Amino acid sequence: MTKTESADAANGGIYRTGGIAAWILLAYSLATLVQMVVFGGQPASAQEAFDMLAENRLVGLIRLDLLLILIMPLYYLFFLAFYRALKKTHPSASAVAALLGCAGLTLVLATPSVFSWLSLSDKFAAAAGDAQKAQFLAAGEAILASDMWHGSGAFVGGVMMQVCTTLVSIIMLGSKAFSRSTAWVGIVTHGLDLLHILVGLFLPTVGVIMMFIAGPLYLVWFPLLARDFSRLARTRGE
Repeated sequence: MTKTESADAANGGIYRTGGIAAWILLAYSLATLVQMVVFGGQPASAQEAFDMLAENRLVGLIRLDLLLILIMPLYYLFFLAFYRALKKTHPSASAVAALLGCAGLTLVLATPSVFSWLSLSDKFAAAAGDAQKAQFLAAGEAILASDMWHGSGAFVGGVMMQVCTTLVSIIMLGSKAFSRSTAWVGIVTHGLDLLHILVGLFLPTVGVIMMFIAGPLYLVWFPLLARDFSRLARTRGE
């Protein structure tokens, strides 16, 4: 196998991986919607978290973002595939986007507290008296205040990831690697998601409205990406 053939095979593998990641992230997005409707989202208090883990451990773990820490690392593969597809026409911008995305994802993945809840809930259940239970409840409230929905690390990481994907979508407009529909859906989706994070600090209601619009658009963007990565895998991005 020549160097060119070897490079083509490697590129094809990267793009196929990006396409598979897109389908898995689509499935995760759908599963999250179902979870929110059927089981609910994050607990509002430490007591609620302990209660739901005691009632059904699996459902409790899912509501505490177990799926997120299992699925979100796929974004690393996403960012690699984006960089490989776009670096020929926009080397500097695609490199900056990939670095922002990877750094932001690392910050986000450092914040989910699901395994901390497991340990704490077991101790809470075994507590001997009200005073000890109160200590564990206080510890739970501290965890809740610093998790991915409230902590500053996850906030900064989320902003970096949305800047990355918005920038990538803009770069797509000047590249033949992705369709214009993929680019425009990405710009709207991630632009709104970025604004939802920033505006939500000062105008929570407006931020929620933006997220309600951006959320369903992910269900459109991921299949478009999967289609484009599949095409790139067949042509090796040439």
